[in-house]
Amino acid sequence: MAKAVVFDMDGVLFDTERIARNSWIETGKVWGLEGIEIVYPRVIGVNHLDGLDIVRDAYGQSFDAVTFTKECSEVMKRMLREEGLPIKKGVREILKVLKQKKIPVGICSSTRTGVIRDHLEKTGLSEYFDQIVGGDQIVHSKPQPDIYLKACEVLGMKPADCIAVEDSPNGIRSAHAAGLIPIMIPDLVEPTEEMERLSYLILQDLSELQTLIEKEQI
Repeated sequence: MAKAVVFDMDGVLFDTERIARNSWIETGKVWGLEGIEIVYPRVIGVNHLDGLDIVRDAYGQSFDAVTFTKECSEVMKRMLREEGLPIKKGVREILKVLKQKKIPVGICSSTRTGVIRDHLEKTGLSEYFDQIVGGDQIVHSKPQPDIYLKACEVLGMKPADCIAVEDSPNGIRSAHAAGLIPIMIPDLVEPTEEMERLSYLILQDLSELQTLIEKEQI
């Protein structure tokens, strides 16, 4: 039985990957960039610094990736103001079950810590999380294992005793490399053979995971 659960945030707890993708596409059109739909999936799950490297790799080292990603962020903020912060199906239910079972819960996200805390406060979910590790707390985020190793450290848990709930390939790679139990619940990116190999389970939604936890099957 797993002794702790660590959630990714975007695409797992909140339906924000879709909004982020749309913000990149909109900004990319303004900048006249081709292939932004191909570039964006590569940055899912990585922190800001690694994301800059991916953008420069796609559009050249002289490309102003800092300004571009800043404008993407501003467009996303506008979209969130217009649409609100959408919570994924089953989030509140599974968090209540974990709290009832007194299972430690953390967030391990490449998003900045301040943004994570803001999202949790706005949605009333802060009380369910024991620890938060954001992408600004480490140098290299997913797919490197560092961020998940730090999450286990602050939770006081061994990686092998922790479930990692992820939606992206970079997240699954990170959790697997760190020695956690990776469970993939796909969002924008469909699982590949690699994901099937690295994931302990691939589920349709959080309700499936909740059932496994309630029945103590994981």
